[in-house]
Amino acid sequence: MPLAPQEIRTFFVTSVTASRRRLFQVEQNALLLMNVMQENRAKGRFRLHAFVIMPDHIHLILTPAVDVPLEKALQYIKGGFSFRLKSKLEVWEKSFAEHRIKDAMDYRHHSNYLERNPVRKRLAERAEEFPFSSARHCDQVDDAPAHLAFKPQG
Repeated sequence: MPLAPQEIRTFFVTSVTASRRRLFQVEQNALLLMNVMQENRAKGRFRLHAFVIMPDHIHLILTPAVDVPLEKALQYIKGGFSFRLKSKLEVWEKSFAEHRIKDAMDYRHHSNYLERNPVRKRLAERAEEFPFSSARHCDQVDDAPAHLAFKPQG
């Protein structure tokens, strides 16, 4: 079965750690996850547009590669991290929540939500101060897809 056209394959994704364990409260674990995401991004498996790694969950905005289903893109991230973490305990909840980004306003809304998450949870005063987010690491993400890029009116 062919995948949907790339123009409608950008998603806001949330994935939670097993039993809401605060795995990413440990800096080394958060850095490992960032590394796994960057390695897969470099391999062209997906374009990563925004991310935040909270203590017990992650939010991502990503566009899987043309030949990669969303589920496989998340497997590269979650499975790759779990393999490298080598934990004897379950690492992730089995499923994940997804929302297909519909338009530029939807993209902007979810980007803002994602990057402000650490501020809402009082983990940082400003989004740019949180160490495990694209708000701070804008060099580790891809631009918004052209059809979702916000164009100010005027």
